[in-house]
Amino acid sequence: MTQSAPLAEIWRGPFLESIHRGHAVVCDDTGQIVHSWGDPKAVFLPRSSSKMIQALPLIESGAAAAYGLTSQHLALACASHNGAAIHTDRVNAWMSSIGKVDDDFRCGPHEPGDIDAREILIRAEQSPCQVHNNCSGKHAGFLTLAKHLGAGAEYVDPKHPVQLACLEAFERTTCETSPGYAIDGCSAPNFACTIHGMARAMARFASADAQSAHGQLRNAMAQHPDLVAGEGRACTRLMRAMNGKVAIKTGAEGYFIAILPEQRMGVALKIDDGATRASECAIAQILVKIGALDPNHPEALAYTNGPILNRRNIETGHLRAAPPLL
Repeated sequence: MTQSAPLAEIWRGPFLESIHRGHAVVCDDTGQIVHSWGDPKAVFLPRSSSKMIQALPLIESGAAAAYGLTSQHLALACASHNGAAIHTDRVNAWMSSIGKVDDDFRCGPHEPGDIDAREILIRAEQSPCQVHNNCSGKHAGFLTLAKHLGAGAEYVDPKHPVQLACLEAFERTTCETSPGYAIDGCSAPNFACTIHGMARAMARFASADAQSAHGQLRNAMAQHPDLVAGEGRACTRLMRAMNGKVAIKTGAEGYFIAILPEQRMGVALKIDDGATRASECAIAQILVKIGALDPNHPEALAYTNGPILNRRNIETGHLRAAPPLL
């Protein structure tokens, strides 16, 4: 495997303190590599960066149309949300509309990332529900598809029709045979592919017709950045900065993707050490490099050359994109 490339750096005063290395690919709509750093053939789990692929069967099966799902539902199906009221209220309403309850989820509960939602639970002496899981929108989509197919309750089983449909969509969209899967944090299978394959898949979303399944999911994400992540999150902040022209999505362990319809390009990247701060910096700089994000926009500067502050709010250094990305 080709050695990974430096993608992000931490400077403390005049000293280079840390370097985050990784792999990244920009693909055009023919599947050809336009830019690459590191090894395009490196295989990784895309984690939550693949949620829009996992949502394809929801539309392609006819389930989304049968249950009257809107662009907000589709954005939530692709989301890693904060568990704020704007997320959980919508997911609960979705579940009610398909005759399902919180116990039907298989994602597990965890504390909401949204501070207000967390404090409401604490004051009420209540435990988080599964709807607070950042993947509950994706799982509502899985449950909708399972009901449409007349399939069983254990929809996260790799052999369940829902997950077989997700695998078929994954291999078709990446144009690769997946070498395998691992179980994600939300208990669903997550399929592996090369960085090139994931960038190629995102380019397919970028170049798709707006009425296609790929186009509907892409547009839903770009139209509802607040539902895809939430306040303070890089996905939401950067999509807002690009005025809904680009869809981006983080994944655990330093993965990130971008879908650029105007350029008909897709981006995938993975940070070797799994650092989210580095993947956010790298994706922002790549978006600047290919002309999708204004380099002088405050949100671009916050991620590509962001100040590091100590407890007294003194600037001690910067998180910067590494020279290979500039």
